[in-house]
Amino acid sequence: MTDLVRDVRIRGRRIRVAVRPGDGRPLVLCNGIGASLDLLQPFVDRLDPSIPVIRFDVPGVGGSELPRLPYTFASLACTVGRILDDLGHDEVDVLGISWGGGLAQQFALQNPRRCRRVVLVSTATGSLMVPAHPRVLSKMATPRRYRDPAYAASIAANLYGGRFRDEPALAKEFLQGHSRPASGRGYALQLLAGVGWTSLPFLPMIRQPTLILAGDDDPLIPIANPKLMNRLLPHSSLHIYPEGHLGLVTHAHDLAPRVAGFLRQKDG
Repeated sequence: MTDLVRDVRIRGRRIRVAVRPGDGRPLVLCNGIGASLDLLQPFVDRLDPSIPVIRFDVPGVGGSELPRLPYTFASLACTVGRILDDLGHDEVDVLGISWGGGLAQQFALQNPRRCRRVVLVSTATGSLMVPAHPRVLSKMATPRRYRDPAYAASIAANLYGGRFRDEPALAKEFLQGHSRPASGRGYALQLLAGVGWTSLPFLPMIRQPTLILAGDDDPLIPIANPKLMNRLLPHSSLHIYPEGHLGLVTHAHDLAPRVAGFLRQKDG
């Protein structure tokens, strides 16, 4: 089913949104840093077509305009709520990957009635977490990997792990073929939003059923992080799979049905 791509105006600024129609409660996807909504297309293609899907470009990324002022995860969660108001959805499920996992946690905290279930993929608790190696983190300082295919291939193994260790050329397919690059300022604003933010103190307050998905070869998110989140989130389950940071797209054939099964579970 073809997604309907449209612009939503929030506080006078254009936000690019893609909606896959379906029956029932939509799944909102929150993407990683520097990536446009297109990056998750392989996952959406594998997800049960009856599940409606809402994707959006963060301000300053892909087809969304730069914001007038810097934002925080808390204010961006409010923006997501306004997007849903515009689309006419009262209750949703939310999935966040990597940087977008922080946004998903914040959205779940701020919207305990609007957000029914949460899926957290390749993500952690923000500034208070078990960090990646400094050599890995240094490669996240700019969005160059989305613009330079040769550079993306050269760092893919050490940055993303998993299949990229044996197939570095996949970086071109996923990072350039499935994503529009963020502007330099847009990327910087995403980095800034994460400075000082942590979900560690409020994880026990997220009461929604939560599925945590983690690759066992993720250089960016050491496995201790999802294990800690699983202990602190009161209604969570953890699934560790044999892949790296971008397993949601490279391992979509396994993870998409798992996510669909979790979303179809009855509450209570």
